[in-house]
Amino acid sequence: MPLPVRTRETADETRERIARVAEALFRRMGYAKTAVADIAAELGMSPANVYRFFPSKNAIVEAICSRCLTEVEAQIRDIMARPVPARARLFDLFTAILAYHRANFFTERRIHDMVLVAIEANWTAIAAHKDRVTEGIAVLLRDGIAEGTFVPHDTDAASRVLSGAMVRFCHPILIAEEIDADLEARLHATLAFLLRSVEVDRTPF
Repeated sequence: MPLPVRTRETADETRERIARVAEALFRRMGYAKTAVADIAAELGMSPANVYRFFPSKNAIVEAICSRCLTEVEAQIRDIMARPVPARARLFDLFTAILAYHRANFFTERRIHDMVLVAIEANWTAIAAHKDRVTEGIAVLLRDGIAEGTFVPHDTDAASRVLSGAMVRFCHPILIAEEIDADLEARLHATLAFLLRSVEVDRTPF
């Protein structure tokens, strides 16, 4: 019986494997203490081979960050597609973002340095992610208008205001500063207060 032919790993698969191993080391050893040589050793390859796929350690962080953002956006798309009122989906959207960052960045504090590097670099991927989240908020506001929950308004402008005002529940560094607080309760109170400005039924807060 012929032996199965081994499929060679593609360049994208190798990049993903390097990024996942690097993230595991960052969690175990800390970002600052992990060198490219450590990542290469864990993978059983030379540092030069790692550099074939990533020009620097920061480039590896960017790849990890991009994957994390993709995971968040997948959750947001799922929430937006739910057959529930737009107002409820807005609460679910922000709650999901908060929960993701708490679970994936700060259950292990050693990953915090990596997050700082990603945010301070202000990569294009992060800016694009913010824009997509803001557009998702605008879509839900438009859905709310169609449902008769929200008064007609400039949803693009309102979504920018909402995303800015809710940043303390979406920004990993700000979440880290109050990681042990009841951020979910604060999130709900803040969002309820903000949405009153566009709600048809403006019951007292």
